[in-house]
Amino acid sequence: MKSEISTQEFAMRFTSTPRGARLARRLVSLRLDEWGHPYDGRVNEAVTLISAEFAANAVQHGRVPGRDFHLRLAGGEDVVRLEVSDTLTERLPERRAPSGEGGRGLILVEALADKWGGAAAAR
Repeated sequence: MKSEISTQEFAMRFTSTPRGARLARRLVSLRLDEWGHPYDGRVNEAVTLISAEFAANAVQHGRVPGRDFHLRLAGGEDVVRLEVSDTLTERLPERRAPSGEGGRGLILVEALADKWGGAAAAR
């Protein structure tokens, strides 16, 4: 007997602006809620936080004027996959030592992904 695995997917391009990053975060949270991960649930909160960080990085560090960033969210039975890509391909994100208000994002993403048994990669 072959079991069917249901996979849901959401993908969209967003303007490389703070407004675009905010909309991406909100839509990730909405989709997760629709897929059975409630707004106040641990999965929704963690994935929404990771999406906010990735979207902010795409806007702040990967922005090419006039070009959008792309977000893809896929969910299966026990897996949620989040991908964010920007248009600045010649420079990859680097984890750096925290200073002032910056430098903690990728450390936070890595910690959340490890907690949920996932992997976070900046490519």
